Amino acid sequence: RMDQALLLVRNELPAQGLRLAALSGACHQCLYQFLAFVPPSNGSLREPGTAAVMVDTQHPLTLLLNSSAGDRELCKIQYHFGEFGNYSLVVKTLSTSTKTVSCDLVINEGPINSCLPILFAFLVYMGILAILIVGRLFMKIDPVRNWVYKKLNPREMDRLINSELGTPNTTDSVSSDPTPRLWSTASRQRLRSLDTFRGLSLIIMVFVNYGGGKYWFFKHESWNGLTVADLVFPWFVFIMGTSISLSLSSILRWGSSKWKVLGKILWRSFLLILLGIIVVNPNYCLGPLSWDNLRIPGVLQRLGFTYLVVATLELLFTRAGAESGTLEMSCPALQDILPYWPQWIFILMLEVVWLCLTFLLPVPGCPRGYLGPGGIGDFGDYPNCTGGAAGYIDRLLLGENHIYQHPSSSVIYHTTMPYDPEGILGTINTIFMAFLGLQAGKIILFYKDQHKQIMSRFLIWSIVMGIISAILTKCSKEEGFIPINKNLWSISYVTTISCFAFILLLLIYYLVDIKRLWSGAPFFYPGMNSILVYIGHEVFENYFPFKWKMQDSQSHAEHLTQNLTATTLWVIISYVLYRRRIFWKI
Repeated sequence: RMDQALLLVRNELPAQGLRLAALSGACHQCLYQFLAFVPPSNGSLREPGTAAVMVDTQHPLTLLLNSSAGDRELCKIQYHFGEFGNYSLVVKTLSTSTKTVSCDLVINEGPINSCLPILFAFLVYMGILAILIVGRLFMKIDPVRNWVYKKLNPREMDRLINSELGTPNTTDSVSSDPTPRLWSTASRQRLRSLDTFRGLSLIIMVFVNYGGGKYWFFKHESWNGLTVADLVFPWFVFIMGTSISLSLSSILRWGSSKWKVLGKILWRSFLLILLGIIVVNPNYCLGPLSWDNLRIPGVLQRLGFTYLVVATLELLFTRAGAESGTLEMSCPALQDILPYWPQWIFILMLEVVWLCLTFLLPVPGCPRGYLGPGGIGDFGDYPNCTGGAAGYIDRLLLGENHIYQHPSSSVIYHTTMPYDPEGILGTINTIFMAFLGLQAGKIILFYKDQHKQIMSRFLIWSIVMGIISAILTKCSKEEGFIPINKNLWSISYVTTISCFAFILLLLIYYLVDIKRLWSGAPFFYPGMNSILVYIGHEVFENYFPFKWKMQDSQSHAEHLTQNLTATTLWVIISYVLYRRRIFWKI
């Protein structure tokens, strides 16, 4: 099967059977998992005892061979098997006098390179990009452009050729429909980098949700650590916070009352939560949706509640004249922070609540402050403690049937407890993530058109967040005070992802809005219709042409082709909607 190899164990020891166990290199402080019993060799027939097992190829494995008599350890081998490889592990006695046992791993059939489809897909997309760039350059040549326009619209071309000057004069332009000019002005005022950032996060999220070619690094990390899939949702939350700052500033500047704006915030939050519960609910796969198995937390639910808190916080404590610089500041270098000190106090109080609940809340049967996955982790001492306080709060308040049933920890750590990565306690740090994005928006507002100031402050925030992450994690995946963990939405996870987010926003802002070296395409288009693309990709996930029956379901290449095709279709759909000026806003 995909991500597996065949291992044939040959036991040439005449008098003792073997017990084969394995431990994944991705499983921290885990128990060895029994794989097979290998019978002793038949001395009279000189036939070795054999056993065939499937081994995982996603991560390095440690194989442990023990004697079935006395459970004596005979050998231990660390090896990273290759996908679809065929291996033999030969166990024999080197010396009858010393009873020294040797374990030799032999490659019978070499594995395939499962990453080649990624390279091929990359080359295909680069080829398409090269063709588009060359085509755009050719379109800047007048004869080529005129020939193309004539082929596409010959009547209009003839009219221009037969007209007095061949091009409309200034009077004609002024007297014509002014809508394009107004749209152009609006486009210049809107920062394309924000929509590009949002679209990039969204497209990676769609690709990951569709399966990511079934590669492990396009799936969520089993517990501590980061993969590509763990980056995109917090980036989306981050840019939502940035948009809140810019949109509320614009609305209030146009004279809308705060009560009216608050009503819009409440309505939008309600719609996001409702869509998440009713439309985008993964428990549909369990059959007709009912209250018995309805998943209450979710991505849109968390976005809705986070939006409610952060937008209300910004609305309540925003100060007139602060962004325009008319307020006197004792420290001008902190003019985007000091006027909003009540917001910072509120956020710090939320973080204190998260820390207290996480490390001080008593959880039955679990050590206080437990942050582990449970299952076979921590040497199997706390199998039912998945997520510690975070999991306990969800199971207590929402019920086991109303949270996510198949967490990412179940694969590596063999956990059996339901756990929701979008649960209640983690929402606190999601609010903090959006608040950091809100701070990025304030920087853009306070230092409008001061590009060096904006970029330098993005860089400073990134460095600060990186330093905090280094302290919290001790620059380690497993040994820090608070490890990076997407399932828990740990504080170190937020500071690490926000460190990357500030840097990424800086780069996109520089390329798209300052130097205009990049238009933001193709990510700009889904970024302009993010809610429609997200809900659409969830609702139509199992429908053609986004999904079809595969010839070989155990092929990374076929899964990658299907997932990339589906993701590309949503980019094309968002482009068509953009060209037709169709935007779904909540």
